[in-house]
Amino acid sequence: MTKSVVQEIGVLVPTFKEDKIVILFGPQAPKELREMAVIHEFEHLTEEPLKQGGTIQFGDESFTITALGTIANKNYKELGHISIYFQEPMEEVLPGAVFAHPHRFPTIDKGTVITVK
Repeated sequence: MTKSVVQEIGVLVPTFKEDKIVILFGPQAPKELREMAVIHEFEHLTEEPLKQGGTIQFGDESFTITALGTIANKNYKELGHISIYFQEPMEEVLPGAVFAHPHRFPTIDKGTVITVK
């Protein structure tokens, strides 16, 4: 199980609510990306945290991973970065993308625990 805690929420994060996209980044995210990202810090990280059929939780809200890009795990482990789309997967999944169901924007606050299993 991989676990991280939300440290900061960029001012532009609420603008992605309608599109149902959450951009996660680790604490080393550059200033220009921090505005649009949820900054989180790992407390525990497993080797391959993201997998199709696995779950990602924001606090008590659980989502099933329905598709993921070819470098999503690499980016997540190295940079804490993934883009999560709470919608149906596109025909071609972007390399760092993760798709999840149900299709609703999660509640995220500073201190929210993100769990991937």
